[in-house]
Amino acid sequence: MYFKVKRTEAPELIKWKNSNSRKPLIIRGARQVGKTWLMKAFGQEEYAQCAYVNFESNKALKNIFEDDFNISRIITALQIETGLTIEAGNTLIILDEIQEAPGALTSLKYFHENAPEYHVISAGSLLGVALNRHTSFPVGKVDFLDLYPLSFTEFLEAAGEKPLLDLLKSKDWGLIKTFRLKYIQLLKQYYYIGGMPEAVLSFTGNNDFIEVRAIQKRILAAYEQDFSKHAPNEIVPRIRMLWNAIPAQLAKENKKFVYGVIKQGARAKDYELAMSWLIDCGLIHKVNRVNKPGIPLKAYEDFSAFKLFMVDVGLLGALVDIDIKTLLNGNDLFEEFKGALTEQFVLQQLATDKELTVYYWSAENATAEIDFLIQYSSQIIPIEVKAEENLKAKSLKVFCEKYKPAMAIRTSMSDFRKEDWLTNLPLYAISELSKL
Repeated sequence: MYFKVKRTEAPELIKWKNSNSRKPLIIRGARQVGKTWLMKAFGQEEYAQCAYVNFESNKALKNIFEDDFNISRIITALQIETGLTIEAGNTLIILDEIQEAPGALTSLKYFHENAPEYHVISAGSLLGVALNRHTSFPVGKVDFLDLYPLSFTEFLEAAGEKPLLDLLKSKDWGLIKTFRLKYIQLLKQYYYIGGMPEAVLSFTGNNDFIEVRAIQKRILAAYEQDFSKHAPNEIVPRIRMLWNAIPAQLAKENKKFVYGVIKQGARAKDYELAMSWLIDCGLIHKVNRVNKPGIPLKAYEDFSAFKLFMVDVGLLGALVDIDIKTLLNGNDLFEEFKGALTEQFVLQQLATDKELTVYYWSAENATAEIDFLIQYSSQIIPIEVKAEENLKAKSLKVFCEKYKPAMAIRTSMSDFRKEDWLTNLPLYAISELSKL
């Protein structure tokens, strides 16, 4: 799956390769976000050769970790299996679906301690679940990299729109305004296609929205199979119910997660394990409320109030069968859910920025709510999300009058404008937030 775009994580991988304190690297992320592609592309570009092993399809190699963790013995087995002579420094060892081989995760500790000269990278679709299950996991002996679906900026590059992307990054708002309709059209396409690499690759190849939806449905079916195959039997029905309830939760005006929407009389303790499983798989994002915008935000978390978002905006649309005409042309009946898609989009873009910690805020009397609250450096920045060109920002005004933040952001389909107390950032330019 070779893209016309480099993932934004590529520079981090090169930095990892050149680091004197390099440890074996684990890439975390949901199924189908492109972990295997990224590892192979990195290996082919930066190393003389790749020794690639997939433990899900290679049953024989699973046993090499059962007797001991002798690195010479493991290297010999990998050489026999791959047909390569593994040389430290010019060979990237890729251990894919590492959670399928008992002991493989533990072996990373011994690579770090006894053979740090080898460059080892690993990934797994359900690695978060595996990490929580493996109590002997070598804490402090590995590096981590989180991978998400393609962001909107990565989508622009993959779609051959690099000039528009470069213009966005220049922040020449006058010229950006000239091309606003192109940006909005591409943004609506992204709402439908999302950032799952296979869906993006298909669309950039043949421009077929029907094929995109078929791919998304296959990915959703694969997730459902994972529920049955890998989750404890007793929580599988609850995982399914919680997963399928997310669109209904986001469609509400107040998007706070309410257990009663899943099933009448449902309680938190009935669904906590199911929610943790989905979070560990990287399939959902949990955004907690804070009761006060103080630094650090984490100190003011309200764990009883939160919003849940899916891993990808395109998959959210596929789960509820939104058609492309509705997204591109609009529909009066669609107005309410448009807000859900827009919030999902914004959260998805914020999640890819490792410097941001994302929460939301609401007043104790529920008279005002800020969609997202982020901590960036030493600042608390409120973000209000509007699906169209709605320029009212009542909750944002209430928040700003009370807490007087240095910066306040409203993101909408309107053009960039900076006012005394707030900045309107176009939705298609949300990636530029940290650079303002």
